[in-house]
Amino acid sequence: MAEDQPLGDRVNHASGTIEIAGKTVHRLGFGAMRLVGPGVWGEPASRDASVRLLRRAVELGVDFIDTASVYGPHISEEIIREALHPFPEHVLITTKGGQTQSGPGSYAVLGRPEYLRQECVLSMRRLGVDHIDLYQLHQVDPLVPFEDQIGELKRLKEEGKIGAIGLNEVTVEQITAAREIVEIASVQNQYSITERKHEDVLDLCTREGLPFIAWFPLDIGALAQPDSPLGGLAKRIGATPAQIALAWLLARAENMVPIPGTASLSHLEENIAAAAVRLDPAQIAELNALAGGRHTEEALRQR
Repeated sequence: MAEDQPLGDRVNHASGTIEIAGKTVHRLGFGAMRLVGPGVWGEPASRDASVRLLRRAVELGVDFIDTASVYGPHISEEIIREALHPFPEHVLITTKGGQTQSGPGSYAVLGRPEYLRQECVLSMRRLGVDHIDLYQLHQVDPLVPFEDQIGELKRLKEEGKIGAIGLNEVTVEQITAAREIVEIASVQNQYSITERKHEDVLDLCTREGLPFIAWFPLDIGALAQPDSPLGGLAKRIGATPAQIALAWLLARAENMVPIPGTASLSHLEENIAAAAVRLDPAQIAELNALAGGRHTEEALRQR
């Protein structure tokens, strides 16, 4: 390829691939939460800009896009349809149900079977599809029997409304219990260099060959800052802190699928270019030492 092409164009396949819900996708995906307004609420400042961002992401080789009915609410799904429908065959659009939002940043868990069914059907309508390739339980509702939540997703799959089922923010025990009811195609938990409370879940997924989708891979943007714990290494190897954070995740496990989200075109291209960053064993060991299951605030405070 011509050297004057953007770096993202030349490295879009460098993250490697993984099979999720019957599709082979690249391991560096896109989280669509930031496509909407502040607090994940309402319209973005420019819907046209969000549409252009999504189209550029696909141009750069992104073929795994993660959203949820609660983002907006509903607006992220609508923007994805506007930008990409009819969806290219190779692009996997996944959405989630099981949360409600009453205002900016005001979330509640709702896992009643009738609500999960309603959200699945409405997501299909908003996305303009007759089934959802990968539908994820956004969060386990502690007030509803777990088997009822998973059982409803199983029924939706049997009816052809769902191609595959994913779980979010779950424990090893919950994954094991769910797999006794229905096949689970993926697990999505928060995970980053400085947020590793789900190491046991990642280890299980790695052993079992389950894709592990890492949300907030840049720890709400904290790891992307010049003064983040990654700044020194980034300068030494000629990358950005965000690229270091994503490269570490891609090196952490072959089943790892980071989904950085952004509303900025330049940040999108920066994130995609992380696929070309290669860390040597000494650099990985340096990054491994940053946190051992500690929460981000503690890790940053001690640096």
